[in-house]
Amino acid sequence: MTKQTQQQVSLPIPRTNVLLQKLDPGDYDSLMAKAKVVTLKFRSRLFRQDGPVEAVYFPLTSMVSLLVSSAGTARLELAMVGREGVVGAQETLQAQGALALNLVQLPGFAVRIPANAFLAEIRSHPGLDQVVQRHQFALMKQVLCSASCNRLHSMEERCARWLLMTHDRAAGNTFTLTQEFLSHMLGVRRATVNVATGMLKKAGFIRYVRGEVTITDRAGLESAACECYQAILRAYTSAMNN
Repeated sequence: MTKQTQQQVSLPIPRTNVLLQKLDPGDYDSLMAKAKVVTLKFRSRLFRQDGPVEAVYFPLTSMVSLLVSSAGTARLELAMVGREGVVGAQETLQAQGALALNLVQLPGFAVRIPANAFLAEIRSHPGLDQVVQRHQFALMKQVLCSASCNRLHSMEERCARWLLMTHDRAAGNTFTLTQEFLSHMLGVRRATVNVATGMLKKAGFIRYVRGEVTITDRAGLESAACECYQAILRAYTSAMNN
């Protein structure tokens, strides 16, 4: 795992994470006794693909992209995880290397738990295991939807879906986004991204200036997205409410 600055902070918001909200008080208190809140910097690597997973992260205000990589370079996003989920959990449970390159896409806070401590908590708290497994089902649905979306839908629809999902996990309507980075997320050339974002901008759905995108018409952006966005939302809602 690439070294990164991780600063412990005094934030009374661990339950900002949806999975942590779902835990019984006893499970939550036991887990948090072994955890700390850290800051995650933009584009820092939590895990390299096939590399060791030394900790599990529950994003609070940050977001992590799971990407297929080749020679250490991001090629295509498989999924994104924000405050609705967790990264590193499944690999820890299976004692395997990281399934994907885990790259911080939105900087912010996360709850960090050492992998061995997380594994001990899972073994002694079935409620935690159940919540994590429900998230893994929803995450797999996101991966499958993303794969079919990349094959079946237009670049404008895919771009709108990606922006909506990022907006859902961002702290506000504006977030940092370069066209180069978006091209890696969608697995296309930068010129193709320019056309798609240009169409969304011309329609008045987004504003894009100096590497920052602002969602200006959420309803309009939803109308431009493919059905994959709603399918992913339904999967998470079903998994978390069952």
